[in-house]
Amino acid sequence: MTAIGQDTLATRTTLEAGGQSVAYYSLEKAAAKLGDVSRLPFSMKVLLENLLRFEDGVTVTIADIQALIDWQNDPKSTREIQYRPARVLMQDFTGVPCVVDLAAMRDAMNALGGDAQKINPLVPVHLVIDHSVMVDEFGTPQAAHNNVELEYARNGERYEFLKWGSKALDNFKVVPPGTGICHQVNLEHIAQAVWTSKDSNGDLVAYPDTCVGTDSHTTMVNGLGVLGWGVGGIEAEAAMLGQPVSMLIPEVVGFKLIGTLAEGITATDLVLTVTQMLRAKGVVGRFVEFFGPGLDALSLADRATIANMAPEYGATCGFFGVDDATLTYLQLTGRSESAIALVEAYAKAQGLWRYSNAPDPVFTDTLELDMTSVVPSLAGPKRPQDKVALTEVDDIFNSELESVYKHVGFKRAAVEGRDHDIGDGDVVIAAITSCTNTSNPSVLVAAGLVARKAHALGLKPKPWVKTSLAPGSQVVTDYLVKSGLQADLDAVGFNLVGYGCTTCIGNSGPLAQPISDAINNNDIVAASVLSGNRNFEGRVSPDVRANFLASPPLVVAYALKGTVTEDFTNTPLGQATDGTDVYLKDVWPSNAEVHEVMAANIDRGMFMNRYSQVFSGDSKWQAIEIEGSDTYTWRAGSTYVANPPYFEGMSMTPAPVADIIEARPLAIFSDSITTDHISPAGSIKADSPAGSWLQEHQVARADFNSYGARRGHHEVMMRGTFANIRIKNEMIPGIEGGMTSYKGEVMPIYDAAMRHKADGTPLIVIAGKEYGTGSSRDWAAKGTNLLGVRAVITESFERIHRSNLVGMGVLPLQFADGVDRKTLKLDGTESFTIMKVAELRPRQDVTVTLTRANGTVEEFQTRCRIDTVNELEYFLNGGILQYVLRKLAA
Repeated sequence: MTAIGQDTLATRTTLEAGGQSVAYYSLEKAAAKLGDVSRLPFSMKVLLENLLRFEDGVTVTIADIQALIDWQNDPKSTREIQYRPARVLMQDFTGVPCVVDLAAMRDAMNALGGDAQKINPLVPVHLVIDHSVMVDEFGTPQAAHNNVELEYARNGERYEFLKWGSKALDNFKVVPPGTGICHQVNLEHIAQAVWTSKDSNGDLVAYPDTCVGTDSHTTMVNGLGVLGWGVGGIEAEAAMLGQPVSMLIPEVVGFKLIGTLAEGITATDLVLTVTQMLRAKGVVGRFVEFFGPGLDALSLADRATIANMAPEYGATCGFFGVDDATLTYLQLTGRSESAIALVEAYAKAQGLWRYSNAPDPVFTDTLELDMTSVVPSLAGPKRPQDKVALTEVDDIFNSELESVYKHVGFKRAAVEGRDHDIGDGDVVIAAITSCTNTSNPSVLVAAGLVARKAHALGLKPKPWVKTSLAPGSQVVTDYLVKSGLQADLDAVGFNLVGYGCTTCIGNSGPLAQPISDAINNNDIVAASVLSGNRNFEGRVSPDVRANFLASPPLVVAYALKGTVTEDFTNTPLGQATDGTDVYLKDVWPSNAEVHEVMAANIDRGMFMNRYSQVFSGDSKWQAIEIEGSDTYTWRAGSTYVANPPYFEGMSMTPAPVADIIEARPLAIFSDSITTDHISPAGSIKADSPAGSWLQEHQVARADFNSYGARRGHHEVMMRGTFANIRIKNEMIPGIEGGMTSYKGEVMPIYDAAMRHKADGTPLIVIAGKEYGTGSSRDWAAKGTNLLGVRAVITESFERIHRSNLVGMGVLPLQFADGVDRKTLKLDGTESFTIMKVAELRPRQDVTVTLTRANGTVEEFQTRCRIDTVNELEYFLNGGILQYVLRKLAA
């Protein structure tokens, strides 16, 4: 049910398409009264339509609409607008804590004397369980079946809880395990490009399909002309409960594509090039929109690959307009003919259709890429924006081996019980994984063809390589099996291991123990190559320190070669059965070969068949029995799901926010601290605070599961905050891992935080540039809050994490230009005072008083990064959930 605004401009009209009549809010009619909108970027037109539809004179005014139209005259703005997405997308790692929060809010609503049923999603919510399957078994025909069995054994309680949510909450649907990755399922099935719903009068209203998602790669759906981006779970919960997303009118950077990709160049090579260019340009907090004649040569899947990695280039979204490629994809993936007709008619009526000969839109800034210049590429070994030409991977690794890892020469070590050794730069994980690439048939078919040619020549993966294939959709299996390519992939070790994110999110599973021991006992710098979108330190595997992103066909090739230390184009991958050397060029498929296989083996029926029962699940899902109830019965002693403490003692009136007096630094970090560093998703170490807590609660080490799977329990997650094995705290130089100093004693960050809490001492965190890059995980902010951190002071924030901190009542401050932790010579012995916190205003200058250990007092300037008035309300209420709960209870 969509709301009806006042429609002061009388823009509501009707459209006939696909055999139905729909109402819509006309941009053309708005333009006739407020000014031409023809050169607004498509993404801004979507925002404009949203304002027209929800214009009510209070949250959305005519002045807001006028400001967005006038943006064309000066494409920068400080005006705040209220945006309401059509729906919300979740995956299970971020979805479980969201449902936990909703269940806790229902309890809190009862305690406040309100109606628990008010805690219900008001817009459609889709949760796809895709983050829990691990690569325990690989390289065998039984791998996928056995991994799913293990997944259910580990996560039964979580799945039971999610199934309760699907029954207890309105507008909430769960896509069961083993179906696919949320962004690929969104692209192939859920997204419609044009969404429809009935208004309060019962009329059918059409509007652009838009969404926010609790995963940063929600941006993938922008390739389909659907405006979507990642938010923290707490912000998504607010959107579900009817709160608008408060945002500044964005800057929009236009990225012009010209030319076409050369023979043998993949969409992955293109996106890694785009990512490097945009990260260097600086697009954090901005929209990016792709335009230019080069789009005519890009398939919808290629566009989705580029849009997927918007978090890696730092943008809010990477948007593509609707055109014939959009309709072709909707047709292929099984959308109804009437829905497709509506998309075309609506996009053309609203000026959202991309015409090749149309004038370029107005942008805040632009950059251009001639796609003929793209070369085979990887990214790594630590960040997705660090593109490396294929010919230079060995040089980069060999250089870092000496400069970063301090190895003089190459280390090698024997592997117990094996007839091979292991050495620096050996590829121990080769994974075809992640929606980024498994949503694109061209690169998966190319991988299959590399496997076919290699198999025919007798090549095998090196014995130390853990190989895996984890598609984001069951349709991938259908076309790989139909084409015979799955048999070829199986022959070189790339058996199906499950449908889910797996290695890309750190669920790579354990390496064989002898290999793990050889690596860790001998300080070997092992490598991974994966077709994912993230390669941050400590993410892929605790045993692997150098991680490279690559296209699926290159993943197969690296499994065959087994190392990143040799030139990949001029040295052989291995030897054929007859002893001759086999080079990359001998197994690389032509573009024509790839397209021929795709045309013969991918059809509409595959998508219609696979998605016809998308919410049903397998027999194991169907066997989970749940009774519907308004409130959840929290299981005593559970180590997976618990009622969080956010609403304890909450009253209808928020207490004034206290000043921050003589706060101590919990940690001082350098640049590019990711949400993986702050709140890891991977394995739990036995000797960590989280591991100790689990063992105290009778959980065996074998049953620890992962931090990601345990996000429904605050006791585990607060102990896991800042617990990444690779994080470095400058308060304790030379020590790696989640440690800090408390009164001169080195200890885990959690333990120190609890001692400070017992002392009544507030805490702050200090960091460098790009703090909070990476995943949208709200636990990076929740854990920060629960450790007692009142403020985070950095040189710059990534968009989602900054918003999450505000949403949890943590004050984000940004150093003034020319000031940072180095100029201040901070070592962690200082204390910090911030006054008049309750009187803060968005983006105001804030003075911080610094007292050194010797009693010297100094001041330095920061900027308050509470960016909007709405965010200020959330902060003053102690967080966004408390704000929403009070509003609903009132």
